[in-house]
Amino acid sequence: METPQLSLAESLTAGRDIIKRYCNDMPGTPGVYRMIDATGNVLYVGKAKHLKNRVSSYLNVAALNKRIQIMIAQTVSMEIVTTRSEAEALLLEANLIKKFSPRYNILLKDDKSFPFIFFSGDHEFARISKYRGAKTKKGKYFGPFVAAHAVNETITLLQKAFHLRSCSDNVFKNRTRPCMLYQIKRCSAPCVGKIKKDDYDALVDQAQAFLSGKSRQIQESLIAEMQDLSLKMHYEKARIIRDRIRALAQVQQHGNATSIGDADIIAVARDRNVCCIQLFSYRSGYNYGNKTYFPAHAASYSDAEVLRNFIGQHYQTHPAPGLILTSHLLEEALLLEEALELNSDYKIEVVHPVRGDKRELVEQVLRNAREALARHLSMHATQTAMLEGVQKIFGLDELPQRIEVYDNSHISGTNAVGAMIVAGEEGFVKNEYRRFNIKREETVPGDDYAMLREVLTRRFKKLQEQITEDNPKVPDLVLIDGGAGQLSVATQVFADLGVTGICYVGIAKGPDRNAGREQFFIAGKEPFQLPENDPVLHYLQRLRDEAHRFAIGFHRDKRSKGIHQSELDPIPFIGPGRKKALLHHFGSAKAVGAASVEDLQKVEGISKSTAKVIYEYFHGE
Repeated sequence: METPQLSLAESLTAGRDIIKRYCNDMPGTPGVYRMIDATGNVLYVGKAKHLKNRVSSYLNVAALNKRIQIMIAQTVSMEIVTTRSEAEALLLEANLIKKFSPRYNILLKDDKSFPFIFFSGDHEFARISKYRGAKTKKGKYFGPFVAAHAVNETITLLQKAFHLRSCSDNVFKNRTRPCMLYQIKRCSAPCVGKIKKDDYDALVDQAQAFLSGKSRQIQESLIAEMQDLSLKMHYEKARIIRDRIRALAQVQQHGNATSIGDADIIAVARDRNVCCIQLFSYRSGYNYGNKTYFPAHAASYSDAEVLRNFIGQHYQTHPAPGLILTSHLLEEALLLEEALELNSDYKIEVVHPVRGDKRELVEQVLRNAREALARHLSMHATQTAMLEGVQKIFGLDELPQRIEVYDNSHISGTNAVGAMIVAGEEGFVKNEYRRFNIKREETVPGDDYAMLREVLTRRFKKLQEQITEDNPKVPDLVLIDGGAGQLSVATQVFADLGVTGICYVGIAKGPDRNAGREQFFIAGKEPFQLPENDPVLHYLQRLRDEAHRFAIGFHRDKRSKGIHQSELDPIPFIGPGRKKALLHHFGSAKAVGAASVEDLQKVEGISKSTAKVIYEYFHGE
C-alpha cells in the first residue's frame, strides 16, 4: 500500500510546531504528558515537576538524540494530566507506561506478580501454600518471593521443620487415614486427629515466627524442649524434636540469613547498549530469591534513569520493602521515597551504599547482573547469527526484526483453527502469538488454502493501515507452512490488500515429509533446499515446528471443549439437572430430538410447556 510520506526533516518540523502549540497553554505545575502518533498510539509518557519547562525542552531539536527526534517527528497530538505533586506524577507516569507500553519509554517486561507463602485463616487447621495474586483471602501472607522455586523449596523445608498440612480443604475433609506426607514426617496429620488443635496451632505460630525473623528464639525453644523430654526419658518425642531442629537448621542454611532485614537490592549492568537489571529480595534477613530483567528501549538512557524507571514501574504491582539498595546514585531518590510511601503505611528508604556490609551485598548483586548480561549477550549473538543467515538466504535488505510464521490445524474440517507465532532478536516473542478461529461462511471446512486465506486476510487487513517503515508490528519476513499452493494464496491476499514490501516464503517438507529435506518457495524463484547440516535450516525448522505446536495446542483445546458440549446446551430452560434427566431417559441428544412432546413429558422435571420448547427447538417451529 503506497502512501505519500513526508521526509524526516519535514515531519520533525511539523512535530515541533505541534509541541510548541501545546506549550503555549501548558501550566507550570507537576503532571504527566503523553506524545501521541497519527494512529492514536501513545509514543511516550513523561512526568515533570514543571510541565511547561519540561515539554519546552523538546523544541530545541538539534540538542536531542536521533531517537527522540524520530519520536517528535511522529507526534501529532499530546495529552496533559496535572497532579498535586511530583510524587503523584511519578506514580501516574509508571501506571500509564504499564498501560500503554509506549515505544520510546523504558519498558519493564515479564512483570508477573510474585508469589507469597500463605497460611489460611478460614479453617480450623491452617494450611500452608504458595499464593499469587491480590490478598483477598483471610489468612497471613509472607513474602513476596522473587522466584517461584524459592517458595516451593521453602514450603518443603518448613513442612519438615513444622509438620504443617498443605492439602486442600476438600482433601482434608475426606481423609480417613494419614497420607504419605505423614509417613515421611512432613505433616502432623490433623485430618485424622493425629495432633490436637492447640498443638497444631503452636506449630503454625512457630512457623510464622520463623518467617518473621525469630529463627534463633524458635531454635533455642526447641532445643530446651528436646532436653526436657530427654531428661524425662520421653526419647521418642525428643527424637521428633531433634529431627525438627535439624530441618530448621536446613531452612536457615537455605535462607542465607543476613542482618539486612526487609530489603530489595537492585543493580544494573550494561554492555553494547543492552541493560540487565538484577533484583535480589530479602525478608527478615533471608534471601527470598532473585530475578533478572532486560528492559526494552533502555539504550538511550543512563543507568540511573533505567533504575529510576524500573523502581517506579516495578513497585506499582509489588509491595515495596522498607529499604531499597541501588547500585547507582539516584538524583530522584527522595522523590521515589515520597511516591512509594503514598501506597504504603511505613517509611521507605532508597539508598546507594558506598561502604560496609550493604555495599558488599550490592556488589554481589551487581556481579550477578554482569554475569546474567554476559550469558544473555552470548545467546543473543547466536540468535543474531541465525538472523543474518536468514537475511542472506532470502535476500532481505536488512536483518529481520520480526518474523511471523503461520500454520493451520483441523481434523476433517472440524474445529478448524489458524495460528501465528512471532520471533525476533530475542527469540520467540510469545506475547505476540495469535490464534484464529476459522469462522467465515465462505471458508470451506477442510480447505487448507481457504483457511490460510482467511487467516492472512484478517491479520493483514487489520495491519495494513499501520504499515510504515518503522512500525515494529510489521513483519520483515512471513513464513507459511506449505508449498507452492500456499504461496499462491499469500500472493493473492497481499495483492488484494495492496500490501507490499514484505518478504513471504513457503516452507514445505520434502519427499516422504522428511525433516532436513524441506523446500523453500519464494514468488518468482525456483524452489530450493538448504544443506541438511545448515544451522539456518535448523533454525527455520524450529520456527515452523513452534507454529505447528502452537496451532495443534489450540486445536486440541477447542476439540476438548467441544467434547463436553451437548446439543441440548442452547435450549432455553434446560439446565444441568434437566439435561441429565433427558439423556438418562433417552440415551442420547439425537434421541431427545426425535422424541414427541408426549414422550418428553414422561421425563422427570419436564413439564408440558418445557416439552414443547424442546420439541420446537429440534423441529424448527
